[in-house]
Amino acid sequence: MELEKFSYDNGIVRKFLIATAIFGVVGMLVGLWAACELVWPGLGLGVDFLSFGRIRPLHTNAVIFAFVGNGIFAGVYYSLQRLLKTRMWNDTLSNINFWGWQIIILSAVLTLPFGYTTGKEYAELEWPIDIAITLLWVVFGLNMIMTIVKRRERHIYVAIWFYIATFVTVAILHIFNSMELPVSFLKSYSVYAGVQDALVQWWYGHNAVAFFLTTPYLGLMYYFIPKAANRPVFSYRLSIIHFWALIFIYIWAGPHHLLYTALPDWAQSLGVAFSIMLIAPSWGGMLNGLLTLRGAWDKVRDDAVLKFMVVAVTCYGMSTFEGPMMSLKNVNAISHFTDWTIAHVHIGGLGWNGFLTFGMLYFIVPKMWGTKLFSEKLANFHFWIGTLGIIFYAIPMYWAGFTQSLMWDEFTAEGFLAYPNFLETVTQLAPMYALRAFGGAIYIVGVLVGCYNLILTAKHGSFVKNEDAEAAALEPTYTPHKGEYWHRALERKPLILMVLAIVAVSIGGLIEIVPTMLVKSNIPTISSVRPYTPLELEGRDLYIREGCYNCHSQMIRPFRAETERYGEYSKAGEFVYDHPFQWGSKRTGPDLAREGGKKLRKPNSWHFNHMLDPTTMSPGSIMPPYPWLIEDDLDVSLTGDKISAMRTLGVPYPVGYENQALADLQAQAQEITNDLAASGTETSADKEIIALIAYLQRLGTDIENEAPTK
Repeated sequence: MELEKFSYDNGIVRKFLIATAIFGVVGMLVGLWAACELVWPGLGLGVDFLSFGRIRPLHTNAVIFAFVGNGIFAGVYYSLQRLLKTRMWNDTLSNINFWGWQIIILSAVLTLPFGYTTGKEYAELEWPIDIAITLLWVVFGLNMIMTIVKRRERHIYVAIWFYIATFVTVAILHIFNSMELPVSFLKSYSVYAGVQDALVQWWYGHNAVAFFLTTPYLGLMYYFIPKAANRPVFSYRLSIIHFWALIFIYIWAGPHHLLYTALPDWAQSLGVAFSIMLIAPSWGGMLNGLLTLRGAWDKVRDDAVLKFMVVAVTCYGMSTFEGPMMSLKNVNAISHFTDWTIAHVHIGGLGWNGFLTFGMLYFIVPKMWGTKLFSEKLANFHFWIGTLGIIFYAIPMYWAGFTQSLMWDEFTAEGFLAYPNFLETVTQLAPMYALRAFGGAIYIVGVLVGCYNLILTAKHGSFVKNEDAEAAALEPTYTPHKGEYWHRALERKPLILMVLAIVAVSIGGLIEIVPTMLVKSNIPTISSVRPYTPLELEGRDLYIREGCYNCHSQMIRPFRAETERYGEYSKAGEFVYDHPFQWGSKRTGPDLAREGGKKLRKPNSWHFNHMLDPTTMSPGSIMPPYPWLIEDDLDVSLTGDKISAMRTLGVPYPVGYENQALADLQAQAQEITNDLAASGTETSADKEIIALIAYLQRLGTDIENEAPTK
């Protein structure tokens, strides 16, 4: 059969590789800065865009979408062409994908540190950027699908199954979780509220981990480990089970982030059950990757690429065992809201995603530049210093997590909380936080050494932008071989495979989310819960702008220790007007759900001084100061529009109230200002701090002595 000549587009791969390296360094340095701020709170220098609450979402977005995102595109564009024996369908779409993605990353840099955020973890970007992400994802998907259609290889390899599932599932997750009602160009409110918003967010949040940080990297694992080891994948049939079981089960597991919360018990139980089931396909994939190296362990000892990949897959196995264990209710009662979760996430992020990315870079760069890796010694140094970095990061965070949980839950022999002051726990964690920062620092040293090694590798080679190749054209008809495995027929029909993947990932989401949205009795209302006043609503927006949800939860679980410390446990009906919800996922500071209630209420002057300098009210606090809240005037230009938007979303503000809202805001602000003056604190009623105080003093005041009603 005559061979057709064509070329692979290495130019687009090079662009994504460079972006991966740059944003890897930048994203991790921002993370190191955030970690150091928990050791030395003064690092923020009293500047708003350097405060922990604003830096932390910049770090997570930079690492997930800039570093890992560019790594995914680099690996997919490199492997897809070679697996299908064809060039990408459209070079223009490839370049639109690249430049558009970098513009989106730049948009995150220009918005998140300056307080433009939706306040939903891993989905903080505002609505115009969400739309841009959707359009760019369609560009990527169209280019990928059309490349598959024009392929010269009849059967679609397992890596491509994972790429297809990634494309369709991320699209579904992003669109549904990003449903927002715009108030202005950079301000919106989630269309979901309270319990419903929490369920949709963690359906998205957990599966962003599943289908952005896991499934595409499994596809890369299935391509690069066999290539680097020069061996076929261990088990074709195991890869089939791994793929279909994983994408079907994963989508159900989101509610395990919301155990013991106000989410209905049936949804929590489904999340737990499917999380436990996830162990089987996850470990099946891990073993398939590691057993591909059977008989090649001598090569692993000598090859830095395989070292990175073996540790990456091992970290994947550790994380995918630990995650289901943490979803068990008795374990979750210990781990949730603690630094244990931070350790768990970073085993996956630094080990699985980070090391597989570096292994991929060490494999691709010498290939595309037609040379050998500049220095195996530097690559091995990167491997070992990176491994030490992971250890120094994770172990202190595990220790910190257990310390937090044990101290929060400990009672004296007389039946009182042993550590009633939350700050007593925080001060115990200082050495662990310092070690965490040290671990992150030496991991970054390895990254910098790796970048240096790759740059010198490229300098000693000659880049091949269009790599010549040849392959036979795809025959117009195909006769199945006798005894051919049944799944091979599906591999010849990529569009059918994609439709089946959509069905597999949609079932769990529909069964969990639809009843919560449509069955009113699932979310009991509370008659005394009322909408926020205009000043409180503005204060809540400031709370979200400053990223307070990164350190404070607003969800009291039905545990004796928590109700003793904070007050009555949280009810679903309390959050019906919360767009977005603010339950949080980490307690670096105390829970604030009852901050304004009788048990915890503090004077207005306490909050004022606490925001100006936390250590004056809480000696030893690691919370940064917020002097700009005291200095800056409250922007009320959108107050009326916010009231109108909330009414559109179902909050029962009277028709026309937006015209009265500003007067009510000013009256309430003046009351707080007068109270501050009476206690010796002088300020004016138009400052941001007044609105934030109003919001904090409101928290937990609606349900005192009230019972839920249907």
